[in-house]
Amino acid sequence: MAEKRFMAYTASHWGTYRLDGAGGLIPLEDDPNPSRIGRGWVSAARDPGSRVQAPVVRRGWLEGDSGEARGADEFITLDWAEASRLVAREITRVRDTHGNGAIFGGSYGWASTGRFHHAQSQMRRFLNLAGGYVSSRETYSHAAAEVLFPHIIGLSNRAFQDEMTSLRLVGDHCDLLLAFGGISERTAQISSSGVARHDIGLPLARLRERGARVINISPRGSDMPGAEWQSIRPGTDTALLLALTYEVVAAGQADEAFLQRCTSGWPIWRAYLLGEADGVAKSADWAAPLCDIPAARIREIAAALAESRSMIAVNWGLQRADHGEQVLWAALGLVCVLGQIGQPGTGFAFGYGSTTHVGRAARLIDWPSLPQGRNPVDEFIPVARVADMLLTPGGAYRYNGATRRYPDIRLIYWCGGNPFHHHQDLNRLETAWRRPETIVIQDHSWTATARRADIVLPATSPLERRDLMMNRRDPSLFFMSPAFAPMGAAWDDYDIFRGIAREMGLEAAFTEGRDSDGWLRHLWGAAQCVAQQEGIALPGFDGFAEAGRFDVPDAEEDRIAFAGFVADPEGAPLATESGRITLHNATIDGFALSGCPGHPTWIPPVESLLAAQSDELHLISGQPDTRLHGQNDRGSEALADKIAGREPAYLHPETAAARGVQEGDILRLWTARGACLAGLRLDPLLRRDCIALATGAWFDPQIIDGAPLEVHGNPNVLTIDRGCSELSQGNMAHTALVRVEKWTRPLPPLTIDRPPTIRPAEGAPAEGRI
Repeated sequence: MAEKRFMAYTASHWGTYRLDGAGGLIPLEDDPNPSRIGRGWVSAARDPGSRVQAPVVRRGWLEGDSGEARGADEFITLDWAEASRLVAREITRVRDTHGNGAIFGGSYGWASTGRFHHAQSQMRRFLNLAGGYVSSRETYSHAAAEVLFPHIIGLSNRAFQDEMTSLRLVGDHCDLLLAFGGISERTAQISSSGVARHDIGLPLARLRERGARVINISPRGSDMPGAEWQSIRPGTDTALLLALTYEVVAAGQADEAFLQRCTSGWPIWRAYLLGEADGVAKSADWAAPLCDIPAARIREIAAALAESRSMIAVNWGLQRADHGEQVLWAALGLVCVLGQIGQPGTGFAFGYGSTTHVGRAARLIDWPSLPQGRNPVDEFIPVARVADMLLTPGGAYRYNGATRRYPDIRLIYWCGGNPFHHHQDLNRLETAWRRPETIVIQDHSWTATARRADIVLPATSPLERRDLMMNRRDPSLFFMSPAFAPMGAAWDDYDIFRGIAREMGLEAAFTEGRDSDGWLRHLWGAAQCVAQQEGIALPGFDGFAEAGRFDVPDAEEDRIAFAGFVADPEGAPLATESGRITLHNATIDGFALSGCPGHPTWIPPVESLLAAQSDELHLISGQPDTRLHGQNDRGSEALADKIAGREPAYLHPETAAARGVQEGDILRLWTARGACLAGLRLDPLLRRDCIALATGAWFDPQIIDGAPLEVHGNPNVLTIDRGCSELSQGNMAHTALVRVEKWTRPLPPLTIDRPPTIRPAEGAPAEGRI
């Protein structure tokens, strides 16, 4: 009998890997297009200059500086017993003095793919047991959709993602794919909760094999290589969609039967399109000067849409802009006018290519996760309004039809996340970040957020612990084995919270009598029960740990969005105000919001090339190719991509020549909100009036010649921090104009390439703070 061979794997948001036994990673043999990001993972995780290696407390916090020195202070080392006591007493102090509504629990879901060592779940479980916390709703990725979709299609964004027409069906049946923002394998490298195979290129290749027409509507041709590229002025996609709809209607090609059966509010929106409501017909001639697309081209695309089996896909990034709800609603409205919803490979999609799994033909299985309990505090904020909350406690704001007030936050606990990556106007956030009395950060790396904390607790990285990858959208389950030992004194998030819970008398409730291994076995046992209900027999825990991988049988399952509803609108109504897709929504109209009227509407952005000065460019700050958000920015792949240590920014060759700069130069980008440095690369597939600078370079602000300057290339010192509308309060990262010039002064050295100043404890300073 052959001896069983132990297979060790680990998983991440950008891929799954086999461990080579020497601390290295080998991409899966059945991954057709392994992510570039993974090549920098190990080096980032093992970089001692960026890892938090011991619990520390900020000296100024001990001395009562009210947060003024956050980001410019030294830290003092603690042992774990001191750190646990200190955090427990500070949470207790704030809770007893101000109530749990003064505690903000900040986290994001991208720290680990593991079902157990999931920073956000661990934090929520602990804080819920401690009496609760102010939470956040929605995501930076697609907040506008998350709030809008329940109104207009009766589905949450998550539910629509589950129902979305399979991209495989698009490959087999669509004749014209109109992709707003493209469908990029750059963003399709990643997926929340983990990914085993990067296969989005297969249905796109099938489209090309069939001779289907694919049009990329984007300021960047690289957003969909091989497609027809229609360059559009950024921020004007809604105007183009309205004009396409108008031209279909004007040509007598609207599907009136579908509109009557499956939509509500069509006569009101039709009056707006035709100009009966405001005297302005939303025609191709009207849209052409806005979008910088010839009217004849708009009419040609409209005719082709009506005559073809058409899919209109909108990338997540488009709604991260001023009035971001409108582009989604207008795209859905155009598809309704075409009447092609509910058919194989046609209709409306949101997010193809934004992550790997959107549109994958996958059997969805709801695997178990760590129980979080119930939050006794019902207060929350929209996720992108954290700076507003800190700057204006008690201030009123509108959100989804309600008037709410910001809580007065005294303590922030942030676990496994970095708002100084994904938030807008980071100089404003820097000011807001000084307001709370205490900030506790739990992470494995010295992110900008950790550097601005009062207490920093070092967590292990996913490469240093055992876990389970069970993604409901992925057909493979993996046992995640450690690639190497934890660095320094890092603890797993679970053990960190367990230690604090012990000091607060909550350990038994938090652990339920289980250590980490016990929880892994418990979750796997729950997964076996879920699998049994699906007709799947999972191996025992030890067998799974030994094999390392289990592939779900019969894992592919195609879907057609709204197929059941379209087949029987009366018998299977949507959960909207009318039971149908709402092209005019009376509920939203009743909110009386200037930034989000009751039907899809063109509203000029607050900053736009339509009203720009001659030296201004539109900033495109998309996701990077070399890392996930800001993760792995200190890894080999991201570092090798930089120019003189700075993040690369892209200009069209003619734009660069007109400004007297050339590839390899260092640029200064600036607005009234801030300035940053970046290295120049040339891109002939970029509009001449744009500059592209990816997000995620670790925030490194300095004072240079008496003025503030972010020296590493973080575009969020340039972006606007305000809600895209009073409906969703989502971020508007893609609405920003910037100016550019060559940097001719000495290049400032970076500070994020080494830890902050850390000194050993003198006596027991932590005891004197409370």
